[in-house]
Formats: sequence, C-alpha cells, structure tokens
Amino acid sequence: MSLCIAQDPAADELLSRDGFALLVGMLLDQQFPIERAFAGAYRLAVRLGDPNRLDPVRIAAMDPGEFVAVMSAVPAIHRFPGAMAGRVQALARYICQEYDGDAAALWSAPRSGAELLSRLRALPGFGDQKSRIFLALLGKQLAIRPRGWRTSAEPYGEKGSRRSVADVTSKGTLAEVRAFKQAAKQSGSART
Repeated sequence: MSLCIAQDPAADELLSRDGFALLVGMLLDQQFPIERAFAGAYRLAVRLGDPNRLDPVRIAAMDPGEFVAVMSAVPAIHRFPGAMAGRVQALARYICQEYDGDAAALWSAPRSGAELLSRLRALPGFGDQKSRIFLALLGKQLAIRPRGWRTSAEPYGEKGSRRSVADVTSKGTLAEVRAFKQAAKQSGSART
C-alpha cells in the first residue's frame, strides 16, 4: 500500500517501504506540519546520500555534531533541528540495539495491539499519544492489525475519523485532519 502523508510522491514512496523512515516521520511530527514532518525523513535520506533508504545504523554511528549539521542545513529538516537530531539519533540507536536495525521488526511479531503499543511506547521520543497514533497508522493504512489494535489505538483507531496522521490519505483528508485539530484547539481540548 502506498502512503500519501508527505504529499510528495518520492517521500511517500520511501515512507511506504522503509519502516525506519516512517518512524522518523512520526517522531518529527511535533510542533510542525504533518506533511513536512513526514517529508523530513525523505529529505534526511537524500542528505545522507541514499534517497531509497534511511539507514538507522549509519545515523546511530554518526558524530552527534555532524548529525546536527545535517539536520540544520538550510532548509532545516525540522523547526527545532538540534533537539530533533538528538531524538532521531536516539531512535536510530534504539532500533539498532533492540531490532538489529530493522524497524519493521518492531511491528512484525506482536500478537496483540497492547503488545505493539507497549513496544511503541518504549521508543525514544514516543509517548502514549504518539504511540497510539502510530499504532492507528499501522492498522488503518498498512494493514498491520494485531488482535485488539483498534482498542489499543483509541481514540485514533476509530473508523472514519479525521483526527491524526493515521487518517491522512490525500490532500483532502489532510485538510480534514487540520480542521479537526484546529477545532479541538479552539475548544480547549488537550487530546486531539
């Protein structure tokens, strides 16, 4: 299945087949527009010399200062390139240590949504909400659906919702998600 989150064919193609790129896009989705966060994974891969893969082994091994420079080069990968560089490297190191550099191994073995949610929560930079959103993204768009995944992803696993990146499948749904988030912000709802 091909994702349409970054709204850029090359970036979305990378997200669709590279589990680490997808995790990095989710990590970057913080105080930054959704499509730019997820395109950031592709832009990072290009800067590192391989637009076909975002290599966690290489990122984990990089000198932190050098990696900050890569993230900060104009245009910066994220609004907060220094802080996000540290988070991306921590995520890369974790994937290398726990999953032998294979991010997709994180979601290939769990038999339940609760187990997968627990694995996601253990990732550096992934709190409860981000983990639930990512679980919903896996279930809704990549058909990774261990038993009870919708319940574990609540409220983001809800069918037909337009509340998060898990629901972005086109420019139109991106606009709907933005409208939902704006309405939630205006009503003072902390949980979007």
